[in-house]
Amino acid sequence: MIKKLVIFGVGLIGGSLALALKRANYCEEIVGCSRQASGLEKAVELGVIDRYTLDPAEAVKDADMILLAVPMGAMASVLSAIKGHTSADAVITDAGSAKASVVAAAESVYGTVPENFVPGHPIAGAEKSGVEAALIDLYVDHKVIVTPLAHTSRDAELRVIAMWEAAGADVESMDVENHDRVLAATSHLPHALAFALVDTLSRSEVSEDIFHYAAGGFRDFTRIASSDPVMWRDICLENRDAILESIEAFQKNLSSLHDMVAESDSSGIMDMFSHAKSARDAYLKKQS
Repeated sequence: MIKKLVIFGVGLIGGSLALALKRANYCEEIVGCSRQASGLEKAVELGVIDRYTLDPAEAVKDADMILLAVPMGAMASVLSAIKGHTSADAVITDAGSAKASVVAAAESVYGTVPENFVPGHPIAGAEKSGVEAALIDLYVDHKVIVTPLAHTSRDAELRVIAMWEAAGADVESMDVENHDRVLAATSHLPHALAFALVDTLSRSEVSEDIFHYAAGGFRDFTRIASSDPVMWRDICLENRDAILESIEAFQKNLSSLHDMVAESDSSGIMDMFSHAKSARDAYLKKQS
Protein backbone atom coordinates (compact mmCIF):
# COMPACT_ATOMS: atom_id res chain seq x y z
CA MET A 1 0.00 0.00 0.00
CA ILE A 2 1.27 3.47 -0.92
CA LYS A 3 0.34 6.46 1.21
CA LYS A 4 1.47 9.16 -1.23
CA LEU A 5 2.54 8.50 -4.81
CA VAL A 6 4.07 11.38 -6.74
CA ILE A 7 4.18 11.11 -10.51
CA PHE A 8 6.41 13.40 -12.53
CA GLY A 9 4.94 13.38 -16.04
CA VAL A 10 1.28 12.42 -15.92
CA GLY A 11 0.89 11.22 -19.50
CA LEU A 12 0.13 7.82 -20.98
CA ILE A 13 2.58 5.91 -18.78
CA GLY A 14 2.19 7.77 -15.49
CA GLY A 15 -1.52 8.34 -15.98
CA SER A 16 -2.22 4.68 -16.76
CA LEU A 17 -0.39 3.60 -13.61
CA ALA A 18 -2.38 6.10 -11.55
CA LEU A 19 -5.69 4.82 -12.93
CA ALA A 20 -4.74 1.19 -12.30
CA LEU A 21 -3.62 1.87 -8.74
CA LYS A 22 -6.80 3.83 -8.02
CA ARG A 23 -8.86 0.86 -9.20
CA ALA A 24 -6.85 -1.41 -6.92
CA ASN A 25 -7.21 1.03 -3.98
CA TYR A 26 -3.45 0.84 -3.65
CA CYS A 27 -2.77 4.55 -2.99
CA GLU A 28 -4.19 6.90 -0.41
CA GLU A 29 -3.15 9.92 -2.52
CA ILE A 30 -1.69 10.47 -5.98
CA VAL A 31 -0.01 13.81 -6.71
CA GLY A 32 1.09 14.95 -10.14
CA CYS A 33 3.93 17.32 -10.93
CA SER A 34 5.10 18.88 -14.17
CA ARG A 35 6.36 22.17 -15.59
CA GLN A 36 2.95 23.21 -16.92
CA ALA A 37 -0.44 23.20 -15.25
CA SER A 38 -2.64 22.47 -18.27
CA GLY A 39 -2.01 18.73 -18.47
CA LEU A 40 -2.17 18.38 -14.70
CA GLU A 41 -5.48 20.22 -14.53
CA LYS A 42 -6.81 17.79 -17.14
CA ALA A 43 -5.49 14.87 -15.08
CA VAL A 44 -7.40 16.08 -12.02
CA GLU A 45 -10.52 16.65 -14.13
CA LEU A 46 -10.32 13.10 -15.48
CA GLY A 47 -9.82 11.67 -12.00
CA VAL A 48 -6.34 10.37 -12.84
CA ILE A 49 -4.65 12.19 -9.95
CA ASP A 50 -5.98 13.73 -6.76
CA ARG A 51 -4.09 17.00 -6.91
CA TYR A 52 -1.04 18.60 -8.46
CA THR A 53 1.72 21.11 -7.90
CA LEU A 54 4.31 22.70 -10.16
CA ASP A 55 6.87 22.71 -7.33
CA PRO A 56 8.94 19.48 -7.30
CA ALA A 57 10.13 20.02 -3.73
CA GLU A 58 6.57 20.50 -2.50
CA ALA A 59 5.38 17.51 -4.52
CA VAL A 60 7.72 14.99 -2.90
CA LYS A 61 7.18 16.17 0.68
CA ASP A 62 6.12 13.13 2.75
CA ALA A 63 5.88 10.94 -0.38
CA ASP A 64 6.73 7.28 0.06
CA MET A 65 6.82 6.47 -3.68
CA ILE A 66 8.06 8.71 -6.52
CA LEU A 67 7.77 7.82 -10.20
CA LEU A 68 9.72 9.64 -12.89
CA ALA A 69 7.69 9.24 -16.09
CA VAL A 70 9.34 12.12 -17.93
CA PRO A 71 11.33 12.13 -21.19
CA MET A 72 14.79 10.62 -20.86
CA GLY A 73 16.48 13.99 -21.25
CA ALA A 74 14.60 15.40 -18.26
CA MET A 75 15.54 12.73 -15.69
CA ALA A 76 18.57 14.57 -14.29
CA SER A 77 16.76 17.88 -13.94
CA VAL A 78 13.88 16.28 -12.00
CA LEU A 79 16.29 14.43 -9.72
CA SER A 80 18.18 17.67 -9.11
CA ALA A 81 14.93 19.45 -8.24
CA ILE A 82 13.91 16.86 -5.63
CA LYS A 83 17.36 16.19 -4.18
CA GLY A 84 17.34 16.92 -0.46
CA HIS A 85 13.55 17.15 -0.31
CA THR A 86 12.56 13.48 -0.17
CA SER A 87 11.90 11.64 3.08
CA ALA A 88 14.30 8.96 4.28
CA ASP A 89 11.92 6.11 3.44
CA ALA A 90 10.85 7.40 0.02
CA VAL A 91 11.44 5.08 -2.92
CA ILE A 92 12.30 6.60 -6.30
CA THR A 93 11.73 4.71 -9.54
CA ASP A 94 11.32 5.59 -13.19
CA ALA A 95 9.72 4.42 -16.42
CA GLY A 96 12.54 5.24 -18.82
CA SER A 97 13.24 3.04 -21.81
CA ALA A 98 17.05 3.13 -21.48
CA LYS A 99 18.37 2.21 -18.06
CA ALA A 100 22.10 3.03 -18.35
CA SER A 101 21.12 6.61 -19.14
CA VAL A 102 18.88 6.81 -16.07
CA VAL A 103 21.61 5.36 -13.87
CA ALA A 104 24.05 7.94 -15.27
CA ALA A 105 21.56 10.73 -14.59
CA ALA A 106 21.20 9.62 -10.96
CA GLU A 107 24.97 9.40 -10.58
CA SER A 108 25.41 12.89 -12.01
CA VAL A 109 23.01 14.30 -9.41
CA TYR A 110 23.79 12.22 -6.33
CA GLY A 111 27.36 11.11 -7.00
CA THR A 112 26.22 7.52 -6.71
CA VAL A 113 22.81 5.98 -7.31
CA PRO A 114 20.89 6.10 -4.01
CA GLU A 115 20.04 2.70 -2.58
CA ASN A 116 16.35 3.65 -2.60
CA PHE A 117 16.39 4.35 -6.36
CA VAL A 118 15.04 1.39 -8.35
CA PRO A 119 15.35 1.80 -12.15
CA GLY A 120 12.35 0.34 -13.96
CA HIS A 121 10.70 0.12 -17.35
CA PRO A 122 7.10 -0.87 -18.16
CA ILE A 123 7.02 -2.76 -21.48
CA ALA A 124 3.69 -1.31 -22.50
CA GLY A 125 2.54 1.73 -24.36
CA ALA A 126 0.66 3.13 -27.31
CA GLU A 127 1.27 5.52 -30.16
CA LYS A 128 -0.88 8.15 -28.45
CA SER A 129 0.47 10.36 -25.69
CA GLY A 130 -0.84 12.67 -23.01
CA VAL A 131 -3.06 12.04 -20.02
CA GLU A 132 -6.13 11.70 -22.24
CA ALA A 133 -4.55 8.54 -23.67
CA ALA A 134 -4.15 6.90 -20.23
CA LEU A 135 -5.67 3.42 -19.98
CA ILE A 136 -6.69 1.74 -16.75
CA ASP A 137 -5.67 -1.71 -18.05
CA LEU A 138 -2.50 -0.73 -19.94
CA TYR A 139 -0.27 -2.87 -17.73
CA VAL A 140 -2.50 -5.90 -17.30
CA ASP A 141 -0.54 -8.98 -18.42
CA HIS A 142 2.31 -6.79 -19.66
CA LYS A 143 5.89 -7.01 -18.44
CA VAL A 144 7.64 -4.45 -16.30
CA ILE A 145 11.39 -4.79 -15.97
CA VAL A 146 13.25 -3.57 -12.89
CA THR A 147 17.02 -3.22 -13.10
CA PRO A 148 18.29 -2.93 -9.52
CA LEU A 149 21.99 -2.32 -8.97
CA ALA A 150 24.20 -4.31 -6.62
CA HIS A 151 23.62 -1.86 -3.76
CA THR A 152 19.92 -1.24 -4.39
CA SER A 153 17.78 -1.75 -1.28
CA ARG A 154 15.90 -5.03 -1.52
CA ASP A 155 13.02 -3.46 0.39
CA ALA A 156 12.83 -0.61 -2.13
CA GLU A 157 12.89 -3.09 -5.01
CA LEU A 158 10.09 -5.16 -3.49
CA ARG A 159 7.97 -2.05 -2.98
CA VAL A 160 8.36 -1.08 -6.64
CA ILE A 161 7.54 -4.64 -7.74
CA ALA A 162 4.44 -4.66 -5.55
CA MET A 163 3.27 -1.36 -7.04
CA TRP A 164 3.49 -2.63 -10.61
CA GLU A 165 1.89 -5.95 -9.69
CA ALA A 166 -1.02 -4.03 -8.18
CA ALA A 167 -1.44 -2.44 -11.62
CA GLY A 168 -1.69 -5.92 -13.17
CA ALA A 169 1.85 -6.21 -14.52
CA ASP A 170 4.20 -9.18 -14.60
CA VAL A 171 7.47 -7.91 -13.10
CA GLU A 172 10.89 -9.33 -13.97
CA SER A 173 14.43 -8.30 -13.03
CA MET A 174 17.28 -7.78 -15.46
CA ASP A 175 20.69 -6.14 -15.38
CA VAL A 176 21.01 -2.67 -16.90
CA GLU A 177 23.27 -3.56 -19.84
CA ASN A 178 21.19 -6.53 -20.94
CA HIS A 179 17.99 -4.51 -20.67
CA ASP A 180 19.30 -1.79 -22.96
CA ARG A 181 20.56 -4.27 -25.54
CA VAL A 182 17.32 -6.27 -25.59
CA LEU A 183 15.07 -3.20 -25.74
CA ALA A 184 17.18 -1.68 -28.51
CA ALA A 185 16.37 -4.73 -30.62
CA THR A 186 12.73 -5.28 -29.66
CA SER A 187 11.45 -1.74 -29.23
CA HIS A 188 13.87 1.00 -30.19
CA LEU A 189 14.86 -0.44 -33.59
CA PRO A 190 11.23 -1.06 -34.69
CA HIS A 191 10.28 2.50 -33.79
CA ALA A 192 13.30 3.89 -35.62
CA LEU A 193 12.45 1.81 -38.70
CA ALA A 194 8.81 2.92 -38.66
CA PHE A 195 9.80 6.58 -38.42
CA ALA A 196 12.42 6.16 -41.16
CA LEU A 197 10.04 4.33 -43.52
CA VAL A 198 7.27 6.92 -43.23
CA ASP A 199 9.81 9.73 -43.62
CA THR A 200 11.24 8.06 -46.74
CA LEU A 201 7.85 7.54 -48.34
CA SER A 202 6.64 11.04 -47.47
CA ARG A 203 9.58 12.51 -49.40
CA SER A 204 8.86 10.46 -52.53
CA GLU A 205 7.72 12.22 -55.68
CA VAL A 206 4.66 9.97 -55.64
CA SER A 207 4.00 10.25 -51.91
CA GLU A 208 0.41 11.33 -52.48
CA ASP A 209 -0.35 8.11 -54.34
CA ILE A 210 1.61 6.04 -51.83
CA PHE A 211 -0.47 7.22 -48.91
CA HIS A 212 -3.69 7.18 -50.91
CA TYR A 213 -3.35 3.50 -51.73
CA ALA A 214 -1.72 2.37 -48.48
CA ALA A 215 -3.67 -0.45 -46.86
CA GLY A 216 -3.66 -2.54 -43.69
CA GLY A 217 -0.08 -3.74 -43.94
CA PHE A 218 1.20 -0.18 -44.10
CA ARG A 219 -0.99 0.90 -41.18
CA ASP A 220 0.11 -2.05 -39.04
CA PHE A 221 3.81 -1.60 -39.75
CA THR A 222 3.86 2.17 -39.35
CA ARG A 223 1.44 2.59 -36.43
CA ILE A 224 4.25 3.35 -34.00
CA ALA A 225 5.51 6.18 -36.21
CA SER A 226 2.68 8.19 -34.63
CA SER A 227 4.49 7.99 -31.28
CA ASP A 228 5.89 11.06 -29.54
CA PRO A 229 8.94 12.23 -31.56
CA VAL A 230 10.51 13.98 -28.55
CA MET A 231 10.42 10.82 -26.46
CA TRP A 232 11.89 8.69 -29.23
CA ARG A 233 14.56 11.25 -30.10
CA ASP A 234 15.67 11.11 -26.47
CA ILE A 235 15.67 7.31 -26.47
CA CYS A 236 17.84 7.21 -29.62
CA LEU A 237 20.35 9.54 -28.01
CA GLU A 238 20.30 7.95 -24.56
CA ASN A 239 20.62 4.33 -25.78
CA ARG A 240 22.79 5.21 -28.74
CA ASP A 241 25.35 2.40 -28.68
CA ALA A 242 22.83 -0.44 -28.35
CA ILE A 243 20.56 1.09 -31.00
CA LEU A 244 23.46 1.53 -33.41
CA GLU A 245 24.36 -2.13 -32.89
CA SER A 246 20.79 -3.15 -33.78
CA ILE A 247 20.62 -0.81 -36.79
CA GLU A 248 23.91 -2.16 -38.13
CA ALA A 249 22.73 -5.77 -37.78
CA PHE A 250 19.51 -4.88 -39.60
CA GLN A 251 21.40 -3.01 -42.33
CA LYS A 252 23.54 -6.09 -42.91
CA ASN A 253 20.49 -8.32 -43.27
CA LEU A 254 18.68 -5.78 -45.45
CA SER A 255 21.75 -5.57 -47.67
CA SER A 256 21.64 -9.36 -48.05
CA LEU A 257 17.98 -9.15 -49.07
CA HIS A 258 18.84 -6.41 -51.56
CA ASP A 259 21.45 -8.66 -53.17
CA MET A 260 19.12 -11.65 -53.27
CA VAL A 261 16.40 -9.62 -54.97
CA ALA A 262 18.92 -8.11 -57.42
CA GLU A 263 20.17 -11.59 -58.30
CA SER A 264 16.67 -13.12 -58.42
CA ASP A 265 17.82 -15.55 -55.73
CA SER A 266 14.49 -17.29 -55.17
CA SER A 267 15.76 -19.86 -52.68
CA GLY A 268 17.65 -17.27 -50.65
CA ILE A 269 14.60 -15.02 -50.37
CA MET A 270 12.42 -18.00 -49.48
CA ASP A 271 14.85 -19.11 -46.77
CA MET A 272 14.93 -15.65 -45.18
CA PHE A 273 11.18 -15.14 -45.29
CA SER A 274 10.46 -18.68 -44.04
CA HIS A 275 12.89 -18.28 -41.17
CA ALA A 276 11.30 -14.95 -40.23
CA LYS A 277 7.78 -16.41 -40.36
CA SER A 278 8.78 -19.38 -38.19
CA ALA A 279 10.44 -17.10 -35.65
CA ARG A 280 7.42 -14.80 -35.40
CA ASP A 281 4.94 -17.68 -35.25
CA ALA A 282 6.95 -19.20 -32.39
CA TYR A 283 6.90 -15.85 -30.59
CA LEU A 284 3.13 -15.52 -30.98
CA LYS A 285 2.61 -19.09 -29.73
CA LYS A 286 4.50 -18.27 -26.54
CA GLN A 287 2.36 -15.15 -26.06
CA SER A 288 -0.92 -17.04 -26.27
